[in-house]
Amino acid sequence: MSTPIEDYAAIGDTETVALVSRAGSVDWLCLPRFDSSSCFTALLGTPEHGRWLIGPADEATTTRSYRGDSFILETIHTTATGTVKVTDLMPLGDARADLVRVVEGLEGEVEMEHEWIVRFGYGRIRPWVAHSPGHELDDEVITAIAGNDMLVLRGSRLPTAVDGHHHDQWTVRAGEHYNFSTTWFASYKTIPPPLDISSRIEATQQRTTEWANRCTYVGPYREAVIRSQLTLRMLTDSRRGGIVAAPTTSLPEDFGGVRNWDYRYCWLRDASLTLESLLKSGYVGPAKLWRDWLVRAIAGDPEDMQIMYAVDGGRELPERELDHLPGYAGSRPVRIGNGAVDQQQTDVLGEVMIALEDARVRGLVESDQSWAIQRSLVNNLADHWDQPDHGLWEIRGPKRHFTHSRVMVWAAFDRAIRAVEVHGYEGDATLWRELRDRVREDILDRGWNEAKQSFTQHYDTDEVDASLLVLPMIGFLPPDDPRILGTVAAVEKDLMHSGFLLRYRTESGVDGLEGAEHPFLACSWWLVSAYALTGQLDKGHALMRRLIGLLNDVGLIAEEYDVEGGRQAGNFPQAFSHLTLIGAAYALQDAETQVATTSEGEPA
Repeated sequence: MSTPIEDYAAIGDTETVALVSRAGSVDWLCLPRFDSSSCFTALLGTPEHGRWLIGPADEATTTRSYRGDSFILETIHTTATGTVKVTDLMPLGDARADLVRVVEGLEGEVEMEHEWIVRFGYGRIRPWVAHSPGHELDDEVITAIAGNDMLVLRGSRLPTAVDGHHHDQWTVRAGEHYNFSTTWFASYKTIPPPLDISSRIEATQQRTTEWANRCTYVGPYREAVIRSQLTLRMLTDSRRGGIVAAPTTSLPEDFGGVRNWDYRYCWLRDASLTLESLLKSGYVGPAKLWRDWLVRAIAGDPEDMQIMYAVDGGRELPERELDHLPGYAGSRPVRIGNGAVDQQQTDVLGEVMIALEDARVRGLVESDQSWAIQRSLVNNLADHWDQPDHGLWEIRGPKRHFTHSRVMVWAAFDRAIRAVEVHGYEGDATLWRELRDRVREDILDRGWNEAKQSFTQHYDTDEVDASLLVLPMIGFLPPDDPRILGTVAAVEKDLMHSGFLLRYRTESGVDGLEGAEHPFLACSWWLVSAYALTGQLDKGHALMRRLIGLLNDVGLIAEEYDVEGGRQAGNFPQAFSHLTLIGAAYALQDAETQVATTSEGEPA
């Protein structure tokens, strides 16, 4: 049985993320980067595909939480004989790749189990493992090497080799401490020195607390907003600037099905939306980091712009299947890479231009190169804005004239015009205004269904799509426009499933894939924002509370939610879900403020 997705917590160093189960097993870790191959892959297979377990050997009651506003995970295990605490973290800010685990006896005594199984290459490659003298500051260590990858395990006591595993079982008594760490480094380099674990824990705590304290949000659901902002920070590569959609691959949207995708890359759309969320809360620094990454990634011919890139801006992301892995809950194939990299998704530039306009409004000054690239991309869009595309949901069926894509084309021209007229950058605002108005007329003429009183998913259907909810959010039409009110009502009527929203009806066949999917959580948070914008605050808060209730015990959420099974589904933790949570909280706060202001201004 696969561990439920919601039973995992995430720890990370802003270059990669590990997933730790409630039982204390690290079942997923790619080193040294988000998009590197994994060395612990039990998440998509069995323990034989690699894991690092430190947990009670006997039945235990387990509680866990992050230490304050950090990603230092503290897990308390209570057995019939005692209580033990395990602290897990990946230290920040030292340009290393370490996973640290500290075991502390709190009461009585607890029998603990330690198992270290390393399998490089997504669980396929069994390394050469040996005891070694290690660094000159070390006592004995265990090393695992295969090709360029090398891990070193240090600890207060080391496990012994048993049938290809390294295993230990020992008793932890009250007051005792045991430190362990696994460190990745390139195998041609010398073994790095051991960490001063206490100081690295303290520095990591201080660094994340200071970052969280800069958040300017003070409205309802603040705890969830702060944790979501921290999650977005964790998914932002602090060295290279790329922002990944999720740290995992192939966690299924349909358990046992084929909708399993690799999200460990930087989608321009998702990264732009992440940037908007961070900017809302006063984080301008990540905007420059990502803007500079964007300039490097998309530099060149505008025709060659991709919808996604590797963490370092690399372009080659070929999709392939890993036949040696059984998949999470038997969901195959397990994929690495992503075939959607070659798709045409016309909405992407609109998302990028919205985010960069938000950054300009908050004081980020464009460099000559950054604005020149934006101008070139907008001019290139002028030549093919009316072509069909695959849409933001990466439809693997035929290209369509998706309404959301066309609205984002409108947004790209609109924000480019603002850059010229408001911020003083050079560009052909006259041409862009003409095109913006033509696009708007096209949408209102072909994307609106009079009989349904709603905008439609694409120009050749009467189906709706949750992405239509963003129209008032980006200023295409005012929230009180009857066409917006009709669209919100139609989306709610057609796509609501057991209290949460689907992206679209898979029964329509538009996506060209077998199987179905569960409610897509970002869409439900979009609906909260739509409720807030259209004055339906009671409905907005009710849905927001239901959604907050789906967060796991440490405040994390995946891509989708299986209502019937009562479990999270899809890649985890998911940036799109967390950033739309933040947006929904802000929308509710802004609407409440507007209502209060209006009430104060009314005559007695």
